[in-house]
Amino acid sequence: MGHFNFQEFISAFIIMFAVIDAIGATPIIISLRENGKTIKPIKATLLSLLLLVAFFYAGDMLLRLFHVDIASFAVAGSIVIFLMAIEMLLDVEIFKFKGPSSEATIVPLVFPLLAGAGSFTTLLSLRAEYADINILLGLFANMLFVLFVLTMTDKVQQWIGKGGVYVVRKFFGVILIAVAVRLFTANIAELIANISQTAHVQ
Repeated sequence: MGHFNFQEFISAFIIMFAVIDAIGATPIIISLRENGKTIKPIKATLLSLLLLVAFFYAGDMLLRLFHVDIASFAVAGSIVIFLMAIEMLLDVEIFKFKGPSSEATIVPLVFPLLAGAGSFTTLLSLRAEYADINILLGLFANMLFVLFVLTMTDKVQQWIGKGGVYVVRKFFGVILIAVAVRLFTANIAELIANISQTAHVQ
């Protein structure tokens, strides 16, 4: 676990804060609720934390089990994020929630929005730089902020109104596309290199 270091804790918190981007998820949460989907803040927070902690300790082993590398995982996650952004910008429904439940807590909120490829890959990257205890404390602090944001989205909607929600939704749609493109371009070169290397070996 290592020793607590305040500077490492703050650094890990800020990095995870930018990647999880709970504030940026607000328009999506509002949109899901407007479409009749149910979101449970405590459940979403706990599930996100559980997934992230589990991946923090077992991510490498899990990906190796399915013969999937981090680059492939990140590229796949970027495509999902891109499709979510298209939904926001064009007002189309790509992810159709079928079945008797109208709950959207797990998909798409927990995964891939809060605990997605970006968060997973960031956690694995941080392990190479910081002590585990500082990363986990930074993650817990982020989850508290996530819980706060999820419980306040209704008030945010009241404050800015439907017109404001529409504008914010379009703005963050563009931001999400930028995040998806960054995640894609940062990993596609490594993915292609891995494929080429595998083909060369064979």
